[in-house]
Amino acid sequence: MSEMKVKTRVDLVISNAKEIVTCTGDGMGEIGVLKNSWIAIKDEKIVGIASEEEIKNLFDLEYSTRIDATGKVVAPGFVDSHTHLIFYGNRVEEYAAKLIDENPERIKKLGITIGPNRTVELTRNTPAEELLEEAKKRLMTMLKHGITTVESKSGYGLTTESEIKILEVSRRLGEETPLDVFNTFLGAHGFPKNLTKSEYLKVIVNEMIPKVGELSLAEFCDVWCDDGYFTAAESEVILKKGLEYGMKPKIHADAYSYIGGSDLAAEMKMVSVDHLNYTPVAVMEKLAEAKVTGVLMPALDFAVNHKQPFKARTMLDLGMNIALATDLCPACYTESMQFVIILACRLYKFSVEEAIKAATYGGAKALGLDDRGVIQEGKKADLQFWDVPTYKHIAYYLGTNIVDTVIKNGRVVYSRWPVH
Repeated sequence: MSEMKVKTRVDLVISNAKEIVTCTGDGMGEIGVLKNSWIAIKDEKIVGIASEEEIKNLFDLEYSTRIDATGKVVAPGFVDSHTHLIFYGNRVEEYAAKLIDENPERIKKLGITIGPNRTVELTRNTPAEELLEEAKKRLMTMLKHGITTVESKSGYGLTTESEIKILEVSRRLGEETPLDVFNTFLGAHGFPKNLTKSEYLKVIVNEMIPKVGELSLAEFCDVWCDDGYFTAAESEVILKKGLEYGMKPKIHADAYSYIGGSDLAAEMKMVSVDHLNYTPVAVMEKLAEAKVTGVLMPALDFAVNHKQPFKARTMLDLGMNIALATDLCPACYTESMQFVIILACRLYKFSVEEAIKAATYGGAKALGLDDRGVIQEGKKADLQFWDVPTYKHIAYYLGTNIVDTVIKNGRVVYSRWPVH
């Protein structure tokens, strides 16, 4: 008499999804759409993706929670790989003034402070608890729009004490919300008024990075490499020091000029290189060969009316791995990756498939993560449900949040409807 095979008991089953966007497949345009399939989840991970019959044959569903996804699209949770999440105040007066007249001198005559200095001053002087509550509101709105993993940069402190404060607040966000929050030290986001660049560079290298490293407050180290900020040589010094303390290198490069930051990204095989507005095609080829993920931020270009938008189509055609990110910050206030996808498709010639994959799989790659950003057996059960007829509606429905359910680590953390 043959022994009966014991079925694995699962915690959660998602049934009858009209489309499952797995974001697997070769290239940025392959997203592996499955029709009318089920997903089985156990211990925070996906253990099965198959037909109803196969899932019932493979798994014990008696005690599992079941979510009926009839008529809905299931996709991986968005991975937002570039944000400046922790700050205080806003730049709404500057933004509104620039809608009419972008001349900085005329704006200053109106008594409006422009640029990030005001944000730095406010953030430095705001207690950690207040920063936490403000950032938590942003983060929970991002979650409701389908974002389940976030990168959070420092950089609005520019002193050792305030940079540490920002990173500590960011750590607490990861502990006190359902999202995973990965920290990036960006002390090299500018310069404090009381120090020269060379003096501040010494503070970053000799004081800030060792302190951040000793406290294990950041997974990544970043630097703004651009005219008027840090040179490629200075950036290399900062990022190599970060590596000594276990912080993987990222770089803001070619946003407003090309001075070698993207070349450095290829040479150091960085986790990501972000912005890329002025990147030459020859350097794009180097980045593709080095497998460095390019992080593009359509909402930032839109918000600042950038004079040279990035050439996304060229990067994609050259085979670069691309991530889309919100760049949430006082100069680019969006909490919606859906809005970013809409801009990427309409203004930058992404296909809908490329944009979705860049916001999920690409975002994970830009953080060096291979356990999320796709719907696949063995990966994290970070999922979102879209209440739309097909996945292509994400680029078609303008200004509407199509997300009605979010699952993080196999647990429903947001739903418009009761879950039984």
